[in-house]
Amino acid sequence: MQKPQPVTLGSASASAAVRLEPMTRDHVAGLEAAARDGELWNLRVTSVPAPGEAASYVAAALQGREDGHMLPFVVVDAASGSVIGSTRYHDIVPAVERLEIGYTWYAKSWQRTHVNTTCKLMLLQHAFETLGAQLVGWRTDNYNFASQRAIERLGARKDGVLRHHALRRDGTVRDTVMYSLAAGEWPEVKAHLEYQLARAR
Repeated sequence: MQKPQPVTLGSASASAAVRLEPMTRDHVAGLEAAARDGELWNLRVTSVPAPGEAASYVAAALQGREDGHMLPFVVVDAASGSVIGSTRYHDIVPAVERLEIGYTWYAKSWQRTHVNTTCKLMLLQHAFETLGAQLVGWRTDNYNFASQRAIERLGARKDGVLRHHALRRDGTVRDTVMYSLAAGEWPEVKAHLEYQLARAR
């Protein structure tokens, strides 16, 4: 598997016009504005930056990129150029050809739209077809039922639950639900995601 490098991933579809841009410090203000749409930092099961925390959020993501285990993106509405969310590859392990997709959130006005399906299609296609990943994983809070449903709609398989695994922002300890998709399963999942987007149009 190739080591993921900063790259812009874009959609050519006029009805699903979002792109994923490598996160930079120039995106701090845009991320803060996106998080304000729905006051997403109040959700205890996400890692959305609270007011005044976007700069440190970006700095930590960029440090992860420098250390080689993360590749963070911002989600941009192509029509307006506005940042509407964030996502990233993380826990990148080239030696076993594995990475995970996570730290994903979207401004409230963009939730339950084509955006998540479009972003996942771009990320999965890049991971499997360009980078050569053999497995892509996801992890989510055991109480983040919306995230679990979204991951399952992609066609990922539930691997299990890691109990007492990670801290939430409120100091409680969560169980983590793990999912994955193998390279051999990708062609069918790709066809399904493309069908979903075409039907939405």
